[in-house]
Amino acid sequence: MQAVILAGGLGTRLRPITETIPKAMAPVRGRPFLEYQLEVLAGNGIDNVIICLGYLGHMIEDHFGDGRRFDVTIRYGYEQDGLLGTAGAVKNVEALLADAFFVQYGDSYLLVDYRSTMAHFRAHDGLGLMVVHKNHDRWDRSNVVVDGGLIRAYDKQRRLPGMVYIDFGVSVFRREVFVDVPPGVATDLAAVHRSLIEQGQLLAYETYHRFYEVGSPQGLREFEALAQSGTLDLLTRSLPS
Repeated sequence: MQAVILAGGLGTRLRPITETIPKAMAPVRGRPFLEYQLEVLAGNGIDNVIICLGYLGHMIEDHFGDGRRFDVTIRYGYEQDGLLGTAGAVKNVEALLADAFFVQYGDSYLLVDYRSTMAHFRAHDGLGLMVVHKNHDRWDRSNVVVDGGLIRAYDKQRRLPGMVYIDFGVSVFRREVFVDVPPGVATDLAAVHRSLIEQGQLLAYETYHRFYEVGSPQGLREFEALAQSGTLDLLTRSLPS
């Protein structure tokens, strides 16, 4: 299986840490955060990784190389002329994409059963899938409406009736979804999600684990505490292998 990791952002909320390193390289117990991400992916059957790079991206490639030390194969895509947005970054590596692939953010630690997620996606023959968590505004504001196994609404700004789920931060797409995304133009994944919702083609897959992130100082402190406590290994082992 293949995963695309979006790691090109400026990480402004993590300054001054990100004044000298990209966000995905934020240190957690002496290791770059991205190492923790790759451990989860490799342990769940993902051996093909594409990392979309921008700000200080060469530091990520210098550290991770071809990925063999982390039991994956890594290829890279650089945003050459400014930030392309989350969908634009995926479009930028279109030539490397598998027929179906995961997309997730470079600052998120996500406990997802990737094999079951992909199996669900293929069984329902959709164009896209969003992993969701029944959040009830607990970890962040809920922003997704799910009904009948499909995402019916997704809005980060407006509160809509039935919004009890949150976008977990990982999606599955068919490569063909990105054919119409304009190359070299900043485009957000939310626009791709909305288009699939309008077509009735965005499946929902629920996870019962919460998410973690290092995109904010609070999130980084929380993840560091989790890693320090030893709970991280227990949570990771709770996923099917």
